[in-house]
Amino acid sequence: MHLIHRQEIWMPTIQGWLVIVGCVAAVILFLITHIYSFLAVNSPINADILVIEGWMPDLAIKEAIAEFKRGRYQKLITIGPSLYQGHHLSQYKNFAELGAANLIAFGFAPDKLLPVPTPDVIRHRTGASALALRQWIDNSDLKIEAINLYTFDVHSRRNWLTFKQALAPKIKVGVIVLEPVGYDPKQWWVSSAGVRSVIFEAIAYIYTRFVH
Repeated sequence: MHLIHRQEIWMPTIQGWLVIVGCVAAVILFLITHIYSFLAVNSPINADILVIEGWMPDLAIKEAIAEFKRGRYQKLITIGPSLYQGHHLSQYKNFAELGAANLIAFGFAPDKLLPVPTPDVIRHRTGASALALRQWIDNSDLKIEAINLYTFDVHSRRNWLTFKQALAPKIKVGVIVLEPVGYDPKQWWVSSAGVRSVIFEAIAYIYTRFVH
């Protein structure tokens, strides 16, 4: 009875290892230099409705107002779940209402504004927002053929995919991206905020695209 046996194993030569390391380095470099532009997709269309997430900061609120004035939008819709903190202390109970109030404070016309709250869920909040918007559109008297989703940098690819899954083919969906203010998108890898945002959104996009 034999307990061991001799086996021939093929191993790369020094030149082979150099080629392997070079290929791996090339792939990593390609990902570093191209992943941001992939995740932070910008693809606006001619739309009837501009949609903005109510949790976005004041800079985004101002940019959304400017975008609304540039386009031929009928309405601006704010979306968002319940406030994460201080819900019982605030007169606004969700980010849709809070975002709408911010827009009005910056001079946006209230009659052009519609808050659409998202149901409280623990997971898949973006998907819940998209479904809430679809239900609102289905029950609305407005004739809506296309929307533009206004969102942050690397969050845009996943948001765009999620809203297209919920609204297409009945409603066309475009996306408008706002560049980050906390880091340089051309050198996101030198900032902890950039690294966290890109890695998190890359994983979240893969999950949304291939799992969820």
